[in-house]
Amino acid sequence: MIKILAVGNSFSQDATALAEFLSDGISVRNLYVGGCSLERHCKMADEGERYEYQHGGERISTCGITLKDALLSEKWDFVTVQQASGLSGIKESYYPYLNYLISRIRQYTDAEIVFHRTWAYETGSDHPSFPSYGCDRRIMWDRIKSVTDEAAARENLRIIPVGDFIARLRETDFFSVENGGLSLCRDGFHLSLNYGRFAAACVWVKFFTGETPRYLGRRDLSEGYRAIGECLNGFDIKTP
Repeated sequence: MIKILAVGNSFSQDATALAEFLSDGISVRNLYVGGCSLERHCKMADEGERYEYQHGGERISTCGITLKDALLSEKWDFVTVQQASGLSGIKESYYPYLNYLISRIRQYTDAEIVFHRTWAYETGSDHPSFPSYGCDRRIMWDRIKSVTDEAAARENLRIIPVGDFIARLRETDFFSVENGGLSLCRDGFHLSLNYGRFAAACVWVKFFTGETPRYLGRRDLSEGYRAIGECLNGFDIKTP
């Protein structure tokens, strides 16, 4: 069993909610604070603040848990980190926080730390951070990719390419909002509870296990799930 702890926010909640549904080879927990930035993760680590502890996208502890206690609670194979969505394409927001958070994590675990690259907002999103990217999802995605490529290389972190996969799906007819397709987001920025979360979980499963979820081999899949499966088959993911 591959054990993964996500140090994240609502975007890691979206990405991990269906992961165990798609693979019985991984166990995933998520440390959740909505909109939590790298800077705030560092502050929470220093001050011992508690996260909501999640499994399958739902809270499993009523009293919450600190980063230290979560890291010491299991023998984790991987720990994931990420930036808050609105800051994800802003280079100046990553330092000194990313390397400091990594140093705090490494105090309590020898798990491999990997970077969860999240997605751009959807066309027409009303998120207050979207104007920082000209309210253009392609500009936002280009900046996310450029900034996170540089940060991950600097810290020697491998990348879970969820944002890459969402960007690729948005170019298909089924998920192209500009051409009348279905949005992968439920509110312009969080992933939809069906296709969006499913797509992100597929990337996590393939990244950590090297396997395409067996679910995608079903013959009764709807058009949307078939589109996800077809894109995933040709999608290059560097696995552990």
